[in-house]
Amino acid sequence: MIWLQAFPLQANSPGPSTVLFFGTLGMLVLAIGLVVFIVFHQRRVIRYQNQLQRMEEEQQKILLNASIRWQEEERQRIAADLHDDAGPLLATARLYLNENLLKQEMNVQLQSIYNAKQIIDDTIQLIRNISHSLMPPTLRNFGLESAINDLFQKISGSGSMNASCRFHDYRQRLAPDQELMIFRVVQELVNNILKHSNSSFIHLTQNYSEDRFYLRLHHDGRGITQQDFDKMNKSSLGLGLKNIQSRMKVLHGRINFEKDLSQTYYKVTMEVPVEMEMMTM
Repeated sequence: MIWLQAFPLQANSPGPSTVLFFGTLGMLVLAIGLVVFIVFHQRRVIRYQNQLQRMEEEQQKILLNASIRWQEEERQRIAADLHDDAGPLLATARLYLNENLLKQEMNVQLQSIYNAKQIIDDTIQLIRNISHSLMPPTLRNFGLESAINDLFQKISGSGSMNASCRFHDYRQRLAPDQELMIFRVVQELVNNILKHSNSSFIHLTQNYSEDRFYLRLHHDGRGITQQDFDKMNKSSLGLGLKNIQSRMKVLHGRINFEKDLSQTYYKVTMEVPVEMEMMTM
């Protein structure tokens, strides 16, 4: 009796073909869902990559504009120095050496020639100073270590801050273009520290690690973190910081701003790949 009652239930159970149909249908739905998910995911990734590319292009434009503005300001500064200082000096020297000089008495001639010589000497010194600001002779003749040492000695000599530096591993000079770019970045960093940090000391160290050149700058005043640096680079402010970023991109290097774990001082780390062509010291 029990067996007779169970038999109709077995007759109504799904057959193998039905199970296969629903299994295939389920696999098909799963496959379609997976394809749809992959398509939407790829579209999202593409949109994100496009957005990231646009942001990078915008960042490049900001850095390029900052570099152009800095170059234009340098040109204007040099033009102003020549126009406002060198121009009047030479014009004054010309007044002393006018065509009426030969008609003057001997003592007046000698005094005029002496005055003109003094003015011409001042003009030569002015032009030399402008030239030195474009390419410091210490950097050109003796290298990055001597140029930075000279810069820090001048800061310490002013009495405004205790400045020191130590190069641990500088047996060979970098390529001239690299040295000039690195020196300009250090100058900009030091100027920002002098203007805004209210530090009591600034210390710089240098070392190599494989094919990387490192400079680390420490100070105990007000500073910025990498987040602050990135934020300022994306804004219209902070021209000096944008110049730093532009130069680091040309150097194919990296720069990192951070606060020490002790929370007592700020540190800036520059990392630059060393070019194969190097000048022997």
